[in-house]
Amino acid sequence: MKKKSIILSIALTILLIMIGKSFILNESVKYYLVIFTFVGLGLALLRIGVNSAIKKIKGKHIGIKILFFSVLLGFGLPFQNWFRKNVIFAMDSEYILPCIITTAASVFFFTIIFGLVYQKARKA
Repeated sequence: MKKKSIILSIALTILLIMIGKSFILNESVKYYLVIFTFVGLGLALLRIGVNSAIKKIKGKHIGIKILFFSVLLGFGLPFQNWFRKNVIFAMDSEYILPCIITTAASVFFFTIIFGLVYQKARKA
């Protein structure tokens, strides 16, 4: 089996177990897990977008590269700080670990899925 297939299977299994268990046992964290799955989807899209932008700036002038990373960090760091303080640490402490696990699994899952879709679209 390919490494991508193994990671994809593990990430999907984690997502299904975490979300399925919370809905079956009617845990109060269930809606947060769905929301954080979509947060992982957004982070996967952001990751793919930034990686493709980095590939496009190869060979460009150093000023363009500095400007790109300055803008990226200028928007990314304040947003990350806001998300950590006002979202993660504001929720109930027993919700944090399942939400982080769900987000990480969904980032892996959606990054691989979008990567495969991008490869197939490029071949066509």
